[in-house]
Amino acid sequence: MNNYIEKFEKMRIAGSLAARTLDMLSENIKEGVSTNYIDKLGYEFIRDNGGYSAPLYYRGFTKSLCTSLNHVICHGIPSDRILQDGDAVNVDVTAVVDEYYGDTSRMYCIGKTSVKLNNLINATYEAMMRAIKILKPGIKLGDLGYEIQSYVEEKGFSVVRDFCGHGIGNKFHEPPNILHYGNKNSGMELKPGMTFTIEPMINAGVYNVKILNDGWTAVTKDKSLSAQFEHTLGINENGYEIFTESAKGYTKPPYL
Repeated sequence: MNNYIEKFEKMRIAGSLAARTLDMLSENIKEGVSTNYIDKLGYEFIRDNGGYSAPLYYRGFTKSLCTSLNHVICHGIPSDRILQDGDAVNVDVTAVVDEYYGDTSRMYCIGKTSVKLNNLINATYEAMMRAIKILKPGIKLGDLGYEIQSYVEEKGFSVVRDFCGHGIGNKFHEPPNILHYGNKNSGMELKPGMTFTIEPMINAGVYNVKILNDGWTAVTKDKSLSAQFEHTLGINENGYEIFTESAKGYTKPPYL
């Protein structure tokens, strides 16, 4: 795929809207607000800026964002749950603009969070960035997984196996799967024009997952804490481009 310039231009627009949504939410995610309120703000911001929220009605999902609290790994459903001191929540946003998708998530800390939780969040962000920084044509997908897995396991954490990153463009999910664990020099070779997400989910305990009765919410089987960050990226001739970087320079908590 040599002619990917137009595709990248559209993905920049969608990715920018997703990232600006998380930037806006940074000022509103605090003690005393509900995850439904976060969902409402995110939905309205995306709508008012020319996009729509991809998760809304996706395979029956009833909300615009995913809000995954504490031991929830991913796909947490916004509710009347009020954020409390010591909580951490991952907010996952996917904006669609002109039929192209931008998918990104960040962790947010409420009040004073524990040292263990802070270490988990920092390790998760660093693992994602270590994988991103090696991206270029010719490397293999297994190299990304190896970067993430080796780093977090050295810190005493574990990589979730049940969920992975994915190809993305004018579809929400498409090949290839981007595993967050693996062996060097294994898997598909990266080529210019490829676009996908890297979104490691890292647990403080074991990597095993349990899905709740709602069919969506994934929690740690041992009830340990979990953290996640996500970017949408593209491979170009020289390396990579992140489509979902914060315009305000926000990377990991604290943001303000």
